[in-house]
Amino acid sequence: MASKPLVVFMRGVNVGKNKRFKPAELTRDLARFDVVNIGAAGTFVIRAAPSEAAIRAAITKWMPFDVEMMIAPGPDVTALEFPEHREKGDLRPFVSVLAGRPPKSPAMPLAVPGGAWQVKFLAVTGQFALSLWRRAEAGAVYYPNGVFEKHFGVSATTRDWKTIEKIQALLDRPE
Repeated sequence: MASKPLVVFMRGVNVGKNKRFKPAELTRDLARFDVVNIGAAGTFVIRAAPSEAAIRAAITKWMPFDVEMMIAPGPDVTALEFPEHREKGDLRPFVSVLAGRPPKSPAMPLAVPGGAWQVKFLAVTGQFALSLWRRAEAGAVYYPNGVFEKHFGVSATTRDWKTIEKIQALLDRPE
């Protein structure tokens, strides 16, 4: 029986000078799992995953530092939809991948700050939270990941919707 692909989303890697590693080397060294580097910091499709535990263990052993990973089944990422909210004007769609079930769930939509919001969470579906972001004209800058963690109480890592579409296209291609 063929295994289902997994998608690994690493949190806080290759950002600035902190927690840097070479994704191409990880892809090469873990080739037995048919790893594909998506190109977004710490995002990989694992086509030949024996199990989530095996992938988590292999990556943890390989990494030169501790890394938090959110791992999602490929079919769950493929099924993810962001209806009616494509990038337009100053709005950018994002997906936060959750480390676990949120202990609290604010009413949706959740807009931060209120009024002229910068981040608006539209829905939480399974392991994913869908949000829109727009650039602030002045003042404090809010980013979907920080807003999510503060208001939902669970760790997450966030990717632009274009990255999710790239993953979906890769998963839809026959091997």
